[in-house]
Amino acid sequence: MRQVIDRRLFRIRPAEALPLRLPQRRIFVLPTRAGVVFALTLFAMLLASINYTLSLGFALTFLLAGLGIASIFHAFRTLLHLEIKAGAAPPVHCGEPAHFGLIIGHHGKSPREAIHVRTASATARVDLPPDSHTTITLSAPTAARGWQPIGRVVIETVFPLGLIRAWSVLTPDHTLLVYPALESRPPPPPASAGASGQTHTDSGDDEFAGLRAHRPTDSPRQVAWKAVARSGTLVSKHFQGGAGGPQIFDWQQLPPALPDEARLQRLARWVVDAAQNDARWTLILPGTQLGPDRGTQHRHRCLRALALYGTPDHVTRA
Repeated sequence: MRQVIDRRLFRIRPAEALPLRLPQRRIFVLPTRAGVVFALTLFAMLLASINYTLSLGFALTFLLAGLGIASIFHAFRTLLHLEIKAGAAPPVHCGEPAHFGLIIGHHGKSPREAIHVRTASATARVDLPPDSHTTITLSAPTAARGWQPIGRVVIETVFPLGLIRAWSVLTPDHTLLVYPALESRPPPPPASAGASGQTHTDSGDDEFAGLRAHRPTDSPRQVAWKAVARSGTLVSKHFQGGAGGPQIFDWQQLPPALPDEARLQRLARWVVDAAQNDARWTLILPGTQLGPDRGTQHRHRCLRALALYGTPDHVTRA
């Protein structure tokens, strides 16, 4: 029933900037199923007391009715003036669960107990001491790259007796960046080229420059065991001296028959592998070139460009 009410009353609500505070007009109150049964029981007790003129029956009926009315006040006060702020929302790869952080708090002198915060896929319980804040994490599945909003968030409570449900529906402007999924068994990336445009051979272990086909003369130390475990193909690490250039991951150099999403997944895998090996690389997409560079920030810039490629946010939020 509560899902039906939420859909009917809150079908369209624009994204709301955080932080926000719950005023009186944002909190709704209705009896729960137990509350409806409780009210029908009180009505039956009242009819019996009137019919049989039972003084003690009247006293018990009105006492229980008073408890029910008091529970309305307590449920409403539990949510009144709650503060909701955006927490951490680290990027993830498509297919991995997204984790949205929310900071819930208040500045009142009384504790706020048994508060439930839920989305379409996750629920968290919050118990707040007086004048305190706490951080919760809500998980959600990811099915597509790009910006993923947290979606509709319901904050509710049935405190203290479970007879009354007080709730508020929010649509926070809280998003998370979903990188492309990583190709599970990609081919080795192209070896880097020097200034002359010629690919260098192994001349030492000065700098990692990519992966290449395994040679019988390669030592076990040169084998890229992690790549072998993923692809099942024996490949070796390729090192270069100072004359070698960075690896180049070029969209146009991928097989023409490869679909766009498969291209993005392969490039994302190459970027992640290059970052793990502390290599220098350049990512080239249609209309965009990033690098040459290395490190965590360069990795994030490249994965961000891949995540937003071909989307409306490519221009507005890239």
